Amino acid sequence: MSTTERPRILVVGGGYVGLYAARRIMKKMRYGEATVTVVDPRSYMTYQPFLPETAAGSISPRHVVVPLRRVLPGAEVLTGRVTTIDQDRKVAVVEPLVGESYELPFDYLVIALGAVSRTFPIPGLAENGIGMKGVEEAIGLRNHVLEQLDKADSTTDEEIRRKALTFVFVGGGFAGAETIGEVEDMARDAAKYYPNVKREDMRFILVDAADKILPEVGPQLGKWGLEHLQERGIEVYLSTSMASCVDKHVVLANGLEVDASTIVWTAGVKPNPALARFGLPLGPRGHVDTAPTLQVKGTDYIWAAGDNAQVPDLAAGEGAWCPPNAQHALRQAKVLGDNVVSGMRGFPQSEYKHANKGAVAGLGVHKGVAMIVVGKRKIRLKGRLAWYMHRGYHGLAVPTWNRKIRVFADWTLGMFLKREVVSLGAIENPREEFYEAARPAPAAQKPDSTEAPKTKVAS
Repeated sequence: MSTTERPRILVVGGGYVGLYAARRIMKKMRYGEATVTVVDPRSYMTYQPFLPETAAGSISPRHVVVPLRRVLPGAEVLTGRVTTIDQDRKVAVVEPLVGESYELPFDYLVIALGAVSRTFPIPGLAENGIGMKGVEEAIGLRNHVLEQLDKADSTTDEEIRRKALTFVFVGGGFAGAETIGEVEDMARDAAKYYPNVKREDMRFILVDAADKILPEVGPQLGKWGLEHLQERGIEVYLSTSMASCVDKHVVLANGLEVDASTIVWTAGVKPNPALARFGLPLGPRGHVDTAPTLQVKGTDYIWAAGDNAQVPDLAAGEGAWCPPNAQHALRQAKVLGDNVVSGMRGFPQSEYKHANKGAVAGLGVHKGVAMIVVGKRKIRLKGRLAWYMHRGYHGLAVPTWNRKIRVFADWTLGMFLKREVVSLGAIENPREEFYEAARPAPAAQKPDSTEAPKTKVAS
């Protein structure tokens, strides 16, 4: 970490808002005007809308992450966590991956911690659930599902087979519906290569506490998405919840009980709990309370945006808040970046205002729904055309041309080459085989002292 007398703009979080805001700030400010420092536990940003396709093997995991140091070459990128913030002294405490914590002074502050999975105290969830917030979870889910097919194909025990081939997904929003659609599509393709496993042997279950799925695309497309998943043999249970999953025995509030080897949790998100330690004004759900300028209320040197911020939605009317999605995060980050530079120079701040342009969702190859807002009209698409809209929008939205080209290359190759169906579950414990080979052999058991010594027989 370098030291400098220039003002420091500290960006806490290197996700969507953190990355784009830092890029915008560095683009707008003059050379040497300030130092931009980004702190995040990971050295990369994950494009979360692509996680379902990553779990299905349609996109390479490395192509949905953006290395911070590569796209922010003029910034300080510190791999660690900001644990506390002293607003009076304008000092943040940084906890690096290794070593002692240290204080980092700043002049301007950007809060971009994003969100984490929203969970409930359900027995067994922490031990058996799989989330879908990071690329590591998407890779793990793909390997796990294919490993279950390996198990089912290699055993004659019906109870083991039934449990291995039962997959429960909790949450019917974008993340849940897209993930179960993509994973079911992958499992259907993979079953062609397993002589003892058929799609009819598998059981996919989607659970949601609401009375509908995909609320982001409206009731009409949500209903079509529900019927589409059901036509593919996916069981959907609405207006219910998961009561327990101890030892992977899933119990739903509606009375259904089933043993499932795979339990995926996508039932919403909540602001990063670390915000509670920063001394910032928070809304009723834990979001940082901001003005329309994205400035944290009561301050003139702190800004916040994205999933961890409560941003007024001026386009939707009084009392409305911007929903936590990539569409708003991208645009908020640009306004935030401009306002940080304006604030540093003493210029007026701009307000964030963006009208909803619609929503798109992919439910597997050639399957999707899309609601596009054009003026006052809402255009609703479903099936293959909606799937093209989904890929086109997110393919262009993923940061950097490097990643855009790689993602489109993955999709193009997928048109001509069959999907890979190999599980690489061993990567979760890569040293296990080497350890078994390299560890010292157990010492030979010494003979009991009471045992008579053996007589050597001459040959």
